[in-house]
Formats: sequence, structure tokens, C-alpha cells
Amino acid sequence: MYTVSELFDLQHTMAGAFLARFTWPWEALPHIKDEVVRLIGTLSDEYREVAPQVFAHQTVRIAPTASLTGPAIIGPNTELRPGAFIRGSVLVGADCVVGNSVELKNVIIFDHVQVPHYNYVGDSILGYGAHMGAGAVTSNIKSDRTPVTIRDGEARIETGLRKMGAILGDWVEVGCNSVLNPGTVIGRRSRVYPLSCVRGVVPAEHIHKHNGEIVSIIKE
Repeated sequence: MYTVSELFDLQHTMAGAFLARFTWPWEALPHIKDEVVRLIGTLSDEYREVAPQVFAHQTVRIAPTASLTGPAIIGPNTELRPGAFIRGSVLVGADCVVGNSVELKNVIIFDHVQVPHYNYVGDSILGYGAHMGAGAVTSNIKSDRTPVTIRDGEARIETGLRKMGAILGDWVEVGCNSVLNPGTVIGRRSRVYPLSCVRGVVPAEHIHKHNGEIVSIIKE
């Protein structure tokens, strides 16, 4: 339920061919920087270099107070609002919102994604149409600094990664002020209640409730 093909429609990101090389989405995380650099070399003249190694489509709206560090690509009709902080190794798709005081680092953000208010997203992938409510953040490193393990019920998947935030499938909704702990994977069209602390896997088309209860959206 959490392979690349099960989580994402790869037609909605410039990194589709890159992600298709991997079975598990977290395998792509250490290679995002190299892929962004490669993609920069393929961009059309509709993109302009707005900061060193930061290329934005000519339709992108960038607030004067946004901070931009490359390598990074910002897709068409995307908006970078006041205080947006792009820290490098970032690919943002088309028609996205990167809001006030939002920080992005080592991420792939598909088209039509919104991270509009006070979000931190690091070492993560956000699928097509995903939305993170105000104050929702990814936590990308464990307190003991050991490699991240993904929990799926009794199963444990060793990623071998010291840093991994969250993988959000297409159309995931994350409620305000939620924390997605290292190694969180949320399946397509699932929802997370506000103020949740999420760890492990939330299957596709399920709801993660406040007490960690996970229930199906689909009625029997």
C-alpha cells in the first residue's frame, strides 16, 4: 500500500521518471538534490534564475521576503508567500501554495499541493493535491539519531535513513497543528485529524483520529 505506484500519480510532477525508478518512495530522498540539479539543465526558457541555482517559472509569484537557497525549481502558477524559506534540494510543482513562514528542505512537492501556513516539510514527498493545515509539520529525525524505521502494525521496515520526514500520497489532508513523526506514510485520500501525532502507516482512504485510532473512510 505504500509503493511509489500505489501512492502517486507520477504524471503530476516533473520528477515522475525519477520516482518511477524506485519501489519505495523513501529510497528517493537521498537523491533529490542530484535530480533537481539534473532537471535544472532541462528547463525551458520560461524559467528564470531568481537566486543562485533557484529557477522559477515566469508565472510564479514570489513575495519580497521569501528566502531562496538552491538548488530548487518552482513550477508554474505557484505562489511563495511572505517569509517562505526554501532551503535547497526542493522541487515544487505547478499551482502550489508555499505559505507564510513555511520551510521546505529536501522535498518533492507534486502539483496542486498546499502548505499554506507555518509548516515545516523536510526530507519528505507530498503527492498530488495534498494539503497540510496550518501549523502541521514533519519531524524528520529521531531524538536518538538512529535510522528511521517505518511501523506498519507489527511489521517494521528499516529505511537505513537518518533523516526521513513523511510521505503523503495523492489528495491527503493533514489537519492543523499535527505532527508527522519520522517515517510516517499516509496513503491516498486519507485524512489526519487536527492536533494528531502520527507515527507509522495510515492506509489509503482511512482517517487517523486523535487517539491514534485509524478507521476506513469507505462505508461497508
